[in-house]
Amino acid sequence: MPQRRSHVSSSAAQSQLAEVLATLREGIEAPVEFPPEAIAEAQAASAATPGLDLRDVPFVTLDPLGSKDLDQAFHLARAGSGYRVRYAIADVPGFVTPEGAVDAQARLRGQTLYLADGNIPLHPRVLSEDRASLLPDAERPALVWTFSLDAEGSRTDFRLERALIRSRAQLEYVSAQASADRGEDEHLALLREIGELRRAREAERGGASLNLPDEEVVLRTDGHYDIERRHPLQIEDWNAQLSLMTGMAAAELMIDAKVGVLRTMPQPDDAAFERFRRQTQALGRPWISGRYGEYLRALDKADPLTLPVLEAAASLFRGAGYVTFDGELPAGDLSQAAIGAPYAHATAPLRRLVDRWSLAICLAVSEGRPAPEWARESLAELPGLMQQSAQRASTLGAETINRVEAALLQPLIGQTIEATVIELRGEDRAAVQIAHPAVTATAPVPAGTAPGSSVRLRLVAADVTDGAVEFAA
Repeated sequence: MPQRRSHVSSSAAQSQLAEVLATLREGIEAPVEFPPEAIAEAQAASAATPGLDLRDVPFVTLDPLGSKDLDQAFHLARAGSGYRVRYAIADVPGFVTPEGAVDAQARLRGQTLYLADGNIPLHPRVLSEDRASLLPDAERPALVWTFSLDAEGSRTDFRLERALIRSRAQLEYVSAQASADRGEDEHLALLREIGELRRAREAERGGASLNLPDEEVVLRTDGHYDIERRHPLQIEDWNAQLSLMTGMAAAELMIDAKVGVLRTMPQPDDAAFERFRRQTQALGRPWISGRYGEYLRALDKADPLTLPVLEAAASLFRGAGYVTFDGELPAGDLSQAAIGAPYAHATAPLRRLVDRWSLAICLAVSEGRPAPEWARESLAELPGLMQQSAQRASTLGAETINRVEAALLQPLIGQTIEATVIELRGEDRAAVQIAHPAVTATAPVPAGTAPGSSVRLRLVAADVTDGAVEFAA
């Protein structure tokens, strides 16, 4: 399930909320610091120099401003009536020794945890933000996917090779979007062209991308908190389409070889769809007909209520998990419902444990070798390790959002608030959607209240320290 992320701005750095979030971070039941042996191993780690030299290819990276853990770099070109896409992934399998100290720590963590005031990395920062990161003007070994696309953006061929690359520039979303809008960068113009074609192919598959916004918690001059939501940019979706294409290719390789790990997700059930419909109605942007993917794609990005709708849509993306196999494919549908095809996590090895397995297996298959023994021996452990880390991230995210929303509601204590019932939770309680501020909460409602009904609630309490919010009917 996609995660909402909240960030504390500098204006709120010394506020009560920032102190509460710092306390929350300290209470995480997860390793935060790396032991000396893992740090030493990471500092000494080096990946073998690849035989293929692609340093003359002008790769670039595209990430949020200030990112240091750069997993992917791309280069795009026209090829006849179609396109050639090179997508380079950080060679984390080349840096991490199986069953070594760094590997042991990564298995304990599962993924990088993102907090309102920073992150807790999957690998020591000397690897994730330096030696293995695809930083600009630095020679790096990488696992390079090369895709041939036709004029419609459909994949016609692909290969995976280990190569030496050198990224030319570290682009960030806001300025890159502005450059693309001005039409002054041919490479970004190609990203737009290919990204839109891949979005069309996604629609044909019945896929539904969900690009959740970043949120920044700010302390206003009147002493009240607020959330500033950054609208998702088109360029983020175009960039995501390259990653999705790579994940589908990785799944295809592993399925053909009958060894690997897939990311799966079932179709949402009727109850989830009905809940989401009520939320869209409560927000004044009702989903009436068509597939939910079509509805999400048609949302007006300039509409301030689009972001709360996207956050509500996250409930449709529940149930995702991992399935592993070695020698025999699992029974049943192997597709990831939101993508509309089999899919594997294979593009973020600096930040997600499972990607290292996917990449190591895919490279071996591409080179005609058996999957690495270390990967096959530990495949069965991956779903459990990733589930634990996902639960940790989900709990942390939920507790963070609860505290942020309590801070948003605090100025309204004692006031009456209009809300819409989206789901009953017993005879006299329900999940409700508040439009302004856009908050989902549990509140008492009169007996017999039906989902979709409007209710008037009085806000009794909103405690920033634990995120608890209390309403009276």
